Amino acid sequence: MATQNTIRAFWVPEAGRGEIREGVQDRPGPGEVQIRTLYSGISRGTESLVFQGRVPESQYEVMTCPFQEGSFPGPVKYGYMNVGVVEDAGEEARELMDQRVFCLYPHQDRYVVPATAVQLVPEEVPSARAILAANLETAVNGVWDAAPGVGDRVVVVGGGVVGLMAAWLMRDLPAVELTLVDPDPTRAAVAEALKVPWAPAVPTRGEADRVLHASGSPAGLQDALAAAGTEASIIELSWYGDQAVPLGLGEAFHSRRLTIRSSQVGRIPPERAPRWTHRRRLGLALRLLEAPELDALISGESAFLELPEVMKELATGSAGTLCHRIRYPTS
Repeated sequence: MATQNTIRAFWVPEAGRGEIREGVQDRPGPGEVQIRTLYSGISRGTESLVFQGRVPESQYEVMTCPFQEGSFPGPVKYGYMNVGVVEDAGEEARELMDQRVFCLYPHQDRYVVPATAVQLVPEEVPSARAILAANLETAVNGVWDAAPGVGDRVVVVGGGVVGLMAAWLMRDLPAVELTLVDPDPTRAAVAEALKVPWAPAVPTRGEADRVLHASGSPAGLQDALAAAGTEASIIELSWYGDQAVPLGLGEAFHSRRLTIRSSQVGRIPPERAPRWTHRRRLGLALRLLEAPELDALISGESAFLELPEVMKELATGSAGTLCHRIRYPTS
């Protein structure tokens, strides 16, 4: 049997350009598994910034993903939404053979990782939907940071994947008054599919108990400030890369004693950290993906070999795009 396999992976050799590179990898050793990728997902916000070479130098270490190769701004192999099937396994990992798994791995058709780096996809979750696990982890973390309560007025500004997921997670809180705010009228249909109330603008200023901002735009953050009631916190889920964020802190920012606090998926909120691990949180996200309505967050699909052109189009602003799914060859 061959000791190496040919692999193909998506790389960003320089800002604004992608390519498929071929290489070889060793077969799995003890405690390792080889995955044949079924689908990967493009996390449009972060991956667009990486594709455009807009990761600030001060954030190179923080923004490195688990199985990244190369370095910012390029050449770099980046990504973290990968679903596949175990097709080979070393000693101590044989029990994972033929299992569907999720891994925080870049866009690549086959890869070898430690068995501890993969998480089983629940039987009830389709592989094509399971790519959303990493985004749902981010949304879960944001909701934990916001800590909404029974009867709260909650506003989520920004109807991208993470904002929609955060609103979906909070929709069934008893007596909650929830609004997802996004000026894009195409978001209304997605919000309806998720049974989340949508509005094109902040409906009431200065009354929200909890505000989550996920639009990735300075204008959205300004709207989040406008929505927040006295002593409220705005949980910032957006990452701006090297973009400057002008923000008007006049009007009621001081009189309402507002707080802006970041939420970052790399850190579990301190009140949960003694009990929750990243693996436990990812397992929760995968179980939550049993909900079929979350398919509404997949806005398109392309073949793996089309990825260089697809990424260029998405990074330059394809209107209405949510999560774009990448489909891999079946053998």
